[in-house]
Amino acid sequence: MFEFSQTISQAFNEMGVMTAWEAVAVILAVVYLALAMRTNIWCWAAAFISTAIYTVLFWKVSLLMESVLNIYYMAMAVYGYWMWMQQPSNSPEHAINDSGSAIVSWSLNTHFVLITVTSIISIIVGYLMATYTQASFPYLDSATTCFAVMTTFLVAQKVLENWFYWIFINTLSIYLYFSKGLMLTTALFVLYVFMAVVGYFMWRKTWLAETNSNSEPLSQNG
Repeated sequence: MFEFSQTISQAFNEMGVMTAWEAVAVILAVVYLALAMRTNIWCWAAAFISTAIYTVLFWKVSLLMESVLNIYYMAMAVYGYWMWMQQPSNSPEHAINDSGSAIVSWSLNTHFVLITVTSIISIIVGYLMATYTQASFPYLDSATTCFAVMTTFLVAQKVLENWFYWIFINTLSIYLYFSKGLMLTTALFVLYVFMAVVGYFMWRKTWLAETNSNSEPLSQNG
């Protein structure tokens, strides 16, 4: 009986520690997205620390692909910081922002190819996870992971349409995290959906403003 009570006590202590770390990760994740919406380069520092915490948390609840994804996020945080440090292009289709690099818009055909390829990869990965691992929700986990891998690259490249992908990914993630009892993270991703919508319009406004300013001299010369 004493051993059982000790086991229960230890379990609650571990849950308390996990919840505390989850809270830190959630706060930093919100800071990341808020700064990213403003194209502030320090968003990548917040992302790096937050994803390092999530790497451990997801591994503990058997969301293996989510854990691997956050290792990738850590690497992309470094890559994103480096990319945003680069000088902006002088091309008319780029919009200059506070970080010094540029927002770009990709064609529908390019996005169709991205979606098709990423969907095929996610199905293959989901099958492998379902067959060879004990991962929870293997197909859903792999879908959110594969699309997040692709979309994080779009963020680093400052592709305007990245926000549409995040709306889709975050909506699926709400169910995934709620099912695993990660309540703070579930609430975070509900917030993420709304922030992604706002983020798109903020980036679009900047992109349109610069595109219009670049086209004015051409119309005057004409």
